[in-house]
Amino acid sequence: MADATSKGKPLSKTEIIAAITEKANLSKQEVTAVLDALNDVIRESLASAGPGVFSLPGLLKIEKKHVPAKPARTGVPNPFKPGETMDVPAKPASTKVKLVALKNLKDMAQPG
Repeated sequence: MADATSKGKPLSKTEIIAAITEKANLSKQEVTAVLDALNDVIRESLASAGPGVFSLPGLLKIEKKHVPAKPARTGVPNPFKPGETMDVPAKPASTKVKLVALKNLKDMAQPG
């Protein structure tokens, strides 16, 4: 299998499945089933009935965060044009997803 990272392109889903199949000595169907199951577990963890957090040990942590609504404001100083003011529209409440790289993943990214 050609190394896609040497070209500067990320691996495609097919290339990821092929690499895991080769390294773990599993069939393509087994690897695909594991990735689909992982997708379902993450979805359940981040669902409203779930804990709102999913951790892939040693790699990353996915957190769901509620961001409250922000009211509209008028007469706010414009940061790009000193001396002028501007109006800032209201923003509705939303839910953000935050990914946190854990130590093992950070160490993988280090050169050497």
